[in-house]
Order: sequence, then C-alpha cells, then structure tokens
Amino acid sequence: MPHKNLPEFAFIGRSNVGKSSLINCLVDRKELARTSSKPGKTQTLNLYNIDGWMQICDLPGYGYAKVSKTMRSKFSNMIRYYLKNRENLYALFVLVDLRIPPQPMDIEFINDCGNDEIPIVLVGTKSDKLKPEELEVNLQAIKNALLEYWEELPPFIISSSQTKVGRDEIWEVITQAIQTDQQ
Repeated sequence: MPHKNLPEFAFIGRSNVGKSSLINCLVDRKELARTSSKPGKTQTLNLYNIDGWMQICDLPGYGYAKVSKTMRSKFSNMIRYYLKNRENLYALFVLVDLRIPPQPMDIEFINDCGNDEIPIVLVGTKSDKLKPEELEVNLQAIKNALLEYWEELPPFIISSSQTKVGRDEIWEVITQAIQTDQQ
C-alpha cells in the first residue's frame, strides 16, 4: 500500500454491512467506493485520498462464507497486517448491522481490536430499516454482548448511509482525532 504521511481512517465490518455505502455517504459521492448488493465486492484494501488532508481505507468484509478458505485466510492476514502496522491509522470504524442480533464474529473482531489496542469506533449501520423501538432493543443487545468483555465501551455511532444519520458524528470523530494529534 502506498504510504503517505496523512491521517488515515479505516472502515471494516462483516460482508454487506454497508462499508462502501457509508464511505460514499461521508464524502458525498455516489460511486467513490464501489458498492454491490452481492456480499464480498471489496476484496482488496482500497485507499482514498480525501482532498490531500486525510485518507480513508475501505477494508474487505470479514466473515464472507462464499469465498474459499484460502481467500478468507488471505483477507484475514492482509487486514491483520494492515491494522497492526499502519503507522498513520488514527481510528478503525467497525461497522455492525443494527437489524440483526450481535454476531459472534463481530464481538470477536471487536475484542481482538481491543486486545491489540487498536483505536476503534463502533458504527451501527442500516438504522433507517428499523422502527425506533427495534433500534433501541437491537442496540442494547449489541452493547450488552460487548459489556461481557469490556469495562467501558468504545464510542458508538448510529448511522444510515441512506438518510445520512450519523454522518456528522463520524466527521466529528475524524476531525477531533486529527486536531488532537496536531496539538
């Protein structure tokens, strides 16, 4: 991967959780990051330079079952190497689908990030697909599952790439991280 001395923010989650759609929403461009209704579209680390002041990395989804074990292993090794060695990575946004119960692979991945001291921000996606009471129940279930392992949860942002809910909060996290580093 090309290395630039710019702050970098990465996005990861299970396949089809909405990583590329959220990146497009953040930068207000429909096709910067390629999206697909078919899981597993992103199969490389895609790096986007945002106006010369920061970079966004769209990582492959984890847990996609329709690729070979060899490919899953390759994705896993590539992601692990990136997360542990990318010196200019300011934060990893870990996306979880709010429409479904907490998934063991999400909890495991989030816990691994905590153990490796990777700065993470949790982002609950597809909030527009839920009624308010469903959203609250599912959000609490995710938090409860994590609290079995965490004393204090990482920041959690509710989002929708369709309605742009959470967009400003994500930009606030990014801006704050860059400003804090520059002080």
